[in-house]
Amino acid sequence: MKILLLDIETAPHKVYSWGLWNQNINPDNVIEQGYTLCWAAKWYGQRKVFFGSVQRTTRKKMIREIYDLLEEADAVIHYNGTKFDIPTLNHEFLYDNLPPPSSYSEIDLLKTARQRFRLPSNKLDYVAQYLGLGGKVKHMGLQLWHDCMDGCPKAWKVMERYNKKDVTLLEDVYNQLLPWVKQHPNWGHWIDDGLICAKCGSTDVKKNGLERRTIVPYQRYKCKSCGSPLKGRLAVANVPKPTTRAA
Repeated sequence: MKILLLDIETAPHKVYSWGLWNQNINPDNVIEQGYTLCWAAKWYGQRKVFFGSVQRTTRKKMIREIYDLLEEADAVIHYNGTKFDIPTLNHEFLYDNLPPPSSYSEIDLLKTARQRFRLPSNKLDYVAQYLGLGGKVKHMGLQLWHDCMDGCPKAWKVMERYNKKDVTLLEDVYNQLLPWVKQHPNWGHWIDDGLICAKCGSTDVKKNGLERRTIVPYQRYKCKSCGSPLKGRLAVANVPKPTTRAA
């Protein structure tokens, strides 16, 4: 399975507004629509981090490069990408008259953070530091985006480092959260090697008792590589039922 880690950075919309708080901006007041400034991506388990930006090449070529990577991917890992990164790239593809990329599974780690834990903050920077993985690249805030939009070379160096770091940090967070991820694509669809971990593909799996949530019990397993709890697909035969005692 080819897993792509992805993060994008975008320019804000430029608009006319009569206020600064709780504004409902009419589309007629949009001076310039926001756009993808840059993206960073890497294949899971590999060192090379790809980077594309409007500063390095044309917008159309930059978009085509990330499109081609998505075409190869079986799964994509992102952070809030379900609502932001992927829809943003999709409207870029639509604008360039590109068809939808080949289908891939999405692993949104923000969903995992929100569904499985109760942390004070679900931001990537906070989660990574909570896990002892370090943090994002520090920068001057919104001014960095302004300077990149103005073509400042120094700002673009910071932006590239910031964007790439987000992707490598995302991989580290993924490795920690992997056993908690729900609806992860099953490695068994790509590896036919007997008993394997559905989430990481490891064969280092041990039995871990029985699951008795239904009338028929199923074998439970634990992956010794990533720690994921697993359940066998076949019911366990000839297992004595627990003795029922009257209250």
